[in-house]
Amino acid sequence: MTTVTEAGTDLQQLASDVVKKALAAGASDAEVVIREGDEFSTTVRLGQVETLKESGSRGIGLRVFLGQRAASTSSSDFSAAGIEHLVGGAIALARVTSEDPFAGLAEASEFGQITSDLKLYHEDVHSLPVAERIEYARRTEAAALAADTRLHNSDGGSFDATTGRKVLANSRGFVGESRGSYCSISTSPIALGQSGEMQRDYWYSTARSVAKLDSPEAVGAEAARRTLRRLDGRRVPTQQAPIVFAPEIARSLIGAIFDAASGDSIYRGASFFTGKLGEQVAAESVNVIDDGTLVGGFGSSPFDGEGLPKRRTVIVERGVLTNYLLNTYTARKLNMRSTGNAARGLSGNPGIGASNLFLEAGTLTPAQIIGDIGSGLYVTELIGQGVNMVTGDYSRGASGLWIENGELTYPVQEITIAGNLKEMFMNISAIGNDLIFRSSAAAPTLRVDGMTIAGS
Repeated sequence: MTTVTEAGTDLQQLASDVVKKALAAGASDAEVVIREGDEFSTTVRLGQVETLKESGSRGIGLRVFLGQRAASTSSSDFSAAGIEHLVGGAIALARVTSEDPFAGLAEASEFGQITSDLKLYHEDVHSLPVAERIEYARRTEAAALAADTRLHNSDGGSFDATTGRKVLANSRGFVGESRGSYCSISTSPIALGQSGEMQRDYWYSTARSVAKLDSPEAVGAEAARRTLRRLDGRRVPTQQAPIVFAPEIARSLIGAIFDAASGDSIYRGASFFTGKLGEQVAAESVNVIDDGTLVGGFGSSPFDGEGLPKRRTVIVERGVLTNYLLNTYTARKLNMRSTGNAARGLSGNPGIGASNLFLEAGTLTPAQIIGDIGSGLYVTELIGQGVNMVTGDYSRGASGLWIENGELTYPVQEITIAGNLKEMFMNISAIGNDLIFRSSAAAPTLRVDGMTIAGS
């Protein structure tokens, strides 16, 4: 595997050279992004290696402007002829596109990057031998299957790793580079109940360094616990009751806040947050933050997809909507300033992307939140995509555990939970202290009152 940190082609110089070629070809402005990386994944099922994949990729993307006309092209061909074709294609496309008064790079004064070490790259992710990667997957699955005789089968244990490098340069003087690493282990055991019913669940650990992963034994044991607790599930009668969202489920609600606050949705009028800046949109205990500056964060970066420095943006403060999340284009549409949330691939215009998006932790333990409920639902899985970001209507298939007299009792399945996000955010009545980042979005345990549980 070729490491992304090896010397070789100076990608910053290459990006700058392509910018110059685009200007020489007639562009009034240009922006180049280069990405290269390595990916590895392996799955061990019932102790045997089932899949093993290793690949490398490298690509370059060019966005050009001819006044207020914009176009983009991308390629994996880094030869001189390939670069010439890339530039020529972008210029030709720009000439036939319509003018857009909001198109263009950010102002020169807006560009910049975080210079402190965000600790996004760790060499151990790249250097770990393949045999040890396979052993991580094997141990994770083995720990799950060894936990209980009812765990008779498995979808496997996995180890995944990615290392990457990105370079961004533009005609307004910005040149930036960032490296990152990521690894994970997971397993999904299958349990057989007394009635012949089968259930599966999973657990995982993610980190930017192999050294920061939870042990395979801990991950396997947790996967086993989660799978076994699903056996002998029941339906419950249709009713209104408090719902407690487990952290890995609660983060989807915070993702809905991101979607509602995204500049793309706001300027199109396609969000229930449109026109709500400065208004109460959630309970007073709710603080939602997007922070691209967290050291080691899965969504951290020195700069965004346009070369603006990543920053900390408070979206909701004490329940009040304080900011939308914007890139340069949407900021111009709304007569605001970018929040450094541009996200882009090799081709196309930048979109809006979250950095490290999270609901600020509260003071209650999960046990305290559950212990305060006489009868309710603890949600551990959501199914389907029944969310309308224009109206806020929310309806998802769900499963979990029934809460009775402040304790988790029996598993619940084949139900639907429903409400409206506008009301759900206002009805958040308890927030846990168990905020842990397992991805770029995170939330602690969360209680929402007033939702409908549709069952038998």
